[in-house]
This record gives sequence, C-alpha cells and structure tokens, in this order.
Amino acid sequence: MFENIKADLQAALDKDPAARNKLEVILTYSGFKAMCRYRIANWFYKRKCFLLARIISQRAKRITGIEIHPAAKIGKGVFIDHGSGVVIGETTEIGDNVTIYQGVTLGGTGKSTGKRHPTIEDDVMISAGAKVLGPVRIGKGSKIGAGSVVLKDVPPYSTVVGVPGRVVKMYGKKYNDLDQKLPDPVKDEFARLNKRISLLEDKLGIKTCRYSIVNDITEVVDEFGDNGQDGEDNNPPAKEE
Repeated sequence: MFENIKADLQAALDKDPAARNKLEVILTYSGFKAMCRYRIANWFYKRKCFLLARIISQRAKRITGIEIHPAAKIGKGVFIDHGSGVVIGETTEIGDNVTIYQGVTLGGTGKSTGKRHPTIEDDVMISAGAKVLGPVRIGKGSKIGAGSVVLKDVPPYSTVVGVPGRVVKMYGKKYNDLDQKLPDPVKDEFARLNKRISLLEDKLGIKTCRYSIVNDITEVVDEFGDNGQDGEDNNPPAKEE
C-alpha cells in the first residue's frame, strides 16, 4: 500500500508542471488525497471489512469530490488531476501510470451484475468529462478526448473522440512516449507523387525531371490518369508526319 502511495505522489510531481514539491501535493491535491484514502479503504475491503471501507470512501468523496469504490483495482502511479466529479465504479480495473482529469466517469450501463465497469490498461490518459461505460477495455497507451463517451473496446495506442467515441488515430506500434511525432502529410504527399512520376517514366520510356514545377507535374499526371493509367489506350499518341 505504501509503495503505491509513494508512486502516486511521484506521478503527481512528474505529470503536473504546477506541482512544486511533495508537501504541496500532500496538503493541497484532492486527487492525491482521494487516492490515499482509496488505498486505505481497499486494504480494509480486501480483509472483508466492507462497511469500514465504504465509510472511508464516502468520507473521501465528501472531502475531495472524488468517488472511488473500495473494491476497484487500481495500479500504481495513478494521477487524478483537479478531480472534481470523478467516479470510479466497483469492478473498474486501472493499470499503472494512468492520468485521469476532472469529471471522468468509469461506470456501468445499467443494473447488470459481475464485471460491469471498464478496464483501463497502463499509460492511458482520460481527458476531462469523458465517460467510459460498461465492461469495455481501453488499450495501453490510448488517449480519450474530453467529453467523449466510450462504449466499445479501444485498441492500444489509439486516440478516441466524440459521442459515441470513435478512434481517430492509431499509432501502429508500441511507443514508450505517448506524445510521439505524428506522420507528416507533406512528406506522404511527396512520396505519392514521386511514385506516380515513376509510373509515368516507365510508361513513356523517358526520364522526367523530378524537380519540375508542381503545376507541370499535375498536368502530366492528369493527362494520363491516376497511377499512370489512361484507360484502354496504353500507347502514347503517334507522331504526326
């Protein structure tokens, strides 16, 4: 328990540039206070002191505005920033190094029993006001946009926005840093045009200038169609005598 509390304290220092020192976090950060009380309540809950655990969690709710059920399973290094209005349900599972902002709900969708709350894997960020509902799984390293409502599983290393939530970006591989540089659209467009020019060169049997003016390139490409195809006529026009 104490190792987890130390990790939570360090996470607040690492993730919040406004945090000046440990004493400030301990005395003034509602998210850290809520996590400390959750750790204590969870310790009692595991030892079947259910009423005492619930009393501790409800007192923490009154003090911090954050409600965490003592039965929830939460890893180390979890940071709740600002925190007001955060609700974490009974069967929620949260991995390590997760960041949660104010107004987030990790809840259920009705009166179902058993596993009815989300599973949040490591290194996930859930932005302000997001709602993750039902026994869905949020993959490692994903980001949930502010105000999103997530009702389906999210693949690892994805960005989700909207109501209902939809994946708008998948990083395609496991990054250690969640803020990796996104693909360069200019570079991608240049590579696409370069490929089309190569097809034209092969078709015409000539070598064009790769560094011509963009308008000239566009006119040549448009003349022969996309990807160097111009319909059924695959031969260049005959020279006039």
